[in-house]
Amino acid sequence: MHKAKAWSAASPTSGLAPTTIDRREPTETDVQIEILFCGICHSDLHQVRNEWKDVMPTAYPCIPGHEIVGRVTQVGSAVKKFKPGDLAAVGCMVDSDGTCASCKDGLEQFCPNLTLTYNFPDKHTGGVTYGGYSDSIVVDQRFVLRVPENLDLAGTAPLLCAGITTYSPMRHWNVTGGQKVGVVGLGGLGHMAVKIAHALGAHVVVFTTSPSKKDDALRLGADEIILSRNADEMKKHAGSFDFILDAVAAQHDINAYINMLRRDGHIVMVGAPDQPLPVSVFGLLMGRRSLSGSLIGGIAETQEMLDFCGQHNITADVEVIPIQKVNEAYERLVKSDVKYRFSIDMASLRSE
Repeated sequence: MHKAKAWSAASPTSGLAPTTIDRREPTETDVQIEILFCGICHSDLHQVRNEWKDVMPTAYPCIPGHEIVGRVTQVGSAVKKFKPGDLAAVGCMVDSDGTCASCKDGLEQFCPNLTLTYNFPDKHTGGVTYGGYSDSIVVDQRFVLRVPENLDLAGTAPLLCAGITTYSPMRHWNVTGGQKVGVVGLGGLGHMAVKIAHALGAHVVVFTTSPSKKDDALRLGADEIILSRNADEMKKHAGSFDFILDAVAAQHDINAYINMLRRDGHIVMVGAPDQPLPVSVFGLLMGRRSLSGSLIGGIAETQEMLDFCGQHNITADVEVIPIQKVNEAYERLVKSDVKYRFSIDMASLRSE
């Protein structure tokens, strides 16, 4: 074991504070990474505050962070794809059984024996996994990703969650040039969806309740903006979308967007409202439309996403903060007061 600096939460109400943790020494298949930037995901806040206690209770101390970008400092003897000095990334997963049907299909995110990057049983230590709000991490090479050299590292970190969460369903449902694609909600996920759909060549339309977001949506790559509270605007576009990505985590009328789909169109949920959304089955029947969900992506697809973003120079719009402002960032996150993700500069941790 070796010591690493980190910020952790001791309870649901304590906030995050400096601490020291044990990281394992690299095994023959491990990669040790000096963390340079770590994005803040809304799920970090939920986990730290134990707001998912009914489905994923938090073990304390909790060290969140699953949008990790850094530089390799050490590799095990069996590691061939990475060497010290390489840029590397780690997302939401750090292990899986490698033998189940999902793993064999490259869909590790659905493995029944998946190990998440933090707050999950750690077979190496007997405790729980600790995430990226730390100065270093050790991860099996199978779950380490290459970072294109041309990308801004602070903006790359959120690609490991927000990027793959929006890229994966577009690839699975074959979004291509010439299609009409809707994005519901222009936040951390939605702004990435706009950038990726635009790069895929789609005609991108943002649904929003806020007229003030029009200019930003156009800057990010949208071709049109629909004010979803305007019945006339919604009616004008009814039955015309090939694909809609719904990134809203609050209660909203999903049927209004189902009715926007053409025949055989798809609407995919990546936002996760905490209460069920009522669905009118007739909206699905009339046009053979489908409603689905999508969860991040497998390792191979995540690497594909990073390479795609490298080719198109896509990164998240971030506000870079020192680790010392993480509690303030959480409060701002609750108020949606960020455009569009926070990225923690871990140099601030090493300077403590």
